[in-house]
Amino acid sequence: MKEAIKQFIFDHFAFLPPELLVVFISALPILELRGGIPVAHQLGFSYWEALIYGIGGNLLPIIPILLLFQPISKWMLRFTVYKRFYDWLYNRTMRKSDKVEKFGAIGLILFTAVPLPTTGAYSACLAAILFFIPFRYAFTAIATGVVIAGVAVTSFMYSVF
Repeated sequence: MKEAIKQFIFDHFAFLPPELLVVFISALPILELRGGIPVAHQLGFSYWEALIYGIGGNLLPIIPILLLFQPISKWMLRFTVYKRFYDWLYNRTMRKSDKVEKFGAIGLILFTAVPLPTTGAYSACLAAILFFIPFRYAFTAIATGVVIAGVAVTSFMYSVF
């Protein structure tokens, strides 16, 4: 599925400058920097360029999500389609967020830093909202996790391939 998404992005967003393409991919849910950094590698970016653009793109949605998700979601819950989506998202996030519940903001770092499917900045933002972690702790923890994941993914990509 990720390959199909990457191919779609390459087919429809090839007009973007390569740096902006990496930032864009890194800002997308599901792909995040785990998708953006390999693309940067394929495009011939240096280690540091891939790391900076990947982290930068992955950090972009954190503040809007932390600040706007709850009020917008509260309003949208009156629509059946959104309510079903919200319930699915809530249950998925809760299943994956045992570390967040146990360790709070420190758990968010671990949750974000592990570069596996369904973990990352988006899921960590939702976990922070669901566990009522204050904005400043949530943002700092998620940003730290993004940096750790970025270093891990970039190091893996540039040492193995």
